[in-house]
Amino acid sequence: MTTDTISKPYSDELQLTSPSWQHGEVELLCVEKWHETHDVISFRFQGAQPVKFQFKPGQFLTFKTEIDGQLTYRSYTISSSPSRPYSIVVTIKRIEGGVVSNHLADSLNVGDTITATGPDGVFNLVDIKADRFLFLSAGSGITPMYSMSRWLTDTQVGADIAFLHCAKSPEDLIFKSDLDRISLNNPAFKLSLILESGADQIESTLACESGRINAGNLQSLVEDFHQRTIFVCGPEPFMNGVKSLLEEIGFDMSMYHQESFGGAAVTSEAAPGAVSEQTDFMLSIGERRRSMSQDQSLLEGIEAEGLPIIAACRSGVCGACKCQVLEGETESSSQMTLTADEIAQGYVLACSTKMKSDISLAL
Repeated sequence: MTTDTISKPYSDELQLTSPSWQHGEVELLCVEKWHETHDVISFRFQGAQPVKFQFKPGQFLTFKTEIDGQLTYRSYTISSSPSRPYSIVVTIKRIEGGVVSNHLADSLNVGDTITATGPDGVFNLVDIKADRFLFLSAGSGITPMYSMSRWLTDTQVGADIAFLHCAKSPEDLIFKSDLDRISLNNPAFKLSLILESGADQIESTLACESGRINAGNLQSLVEDFHQRTIFVCGPEPFMNGVKSLLEEIGFDMSMYHQESFGGAAVTSEAAPGAVSEQTDFMLSIGERRRSMSQDQSLLEGIEAEGLPIIAACRSGVCGACKCQVLEGETESSSQMTLTADEIAQGYVLACSTKMKSDISLAL
């Protein structure tokens, strides 16, 4: 499909001598935009000022954008590889009712700038060690797997990768031509597909089955999956199904890892900014004070005060809403991305933490 591009915003010499972006806020300039499929768009960015992008393959960044006068944060996995550090690519799928995704697809064009923060996320090939890989993805969940595959094949000879992707139809296959090239040039990279329809349209040289993933087609397409570390990303029903399937067939779940965005928010039934009838505790953030119910999450209080916080998954998975409890007692339903040292220092995930006393908080 058509690719929109922009000429280089700065010279090769500036790129080679540019500083590294490893974490924090950065202004990005869109230099390319193209369709991967009918409803999936990739954006290539360079720094508005020269920068080399350093991140762990599989991590995400968070866009800060204003829509209808409201500042909005949304996180997207980086689909490019840190082995190619002079630009960064994010791949976004249109979603029915998706305020930010659809806004970016329609309104972010070549030559525009956008502010991003990051990189974040423990679902990556640095924090998770493995020797033999099975990347299992569905839909736009392919993006971290694609980044990981490019990193491994760029930096290792003979990286042992089985890549199994599930999609609705051939028209919904993201990165298909790129994955074909990776497979052609790397004999230890084994690509296979499961399609709900249109499997007969796939070239005969590529392993492809019809339907949805189950024990039979998993065993058929990746015979040695029991000996591999499995990385899973996709819609919540897909990941829940894969996890249940692997548990049922006796897979060693210590070798299972998954990523997720867009889960249900951990919130109370009160309207945003409303104070529950059961107001028990005081939330203090710097000079700000807010009465909070024991049923409300810290994230609700922070957002109600209009304070800047990134809440990517809102379900205790991504770790973007990490903050520090300075005083007081809390209870958390998730500590998934926190280290033992961070927990000892009082760090919590705001989306998954409620108050059990008055709290003093640092963002």
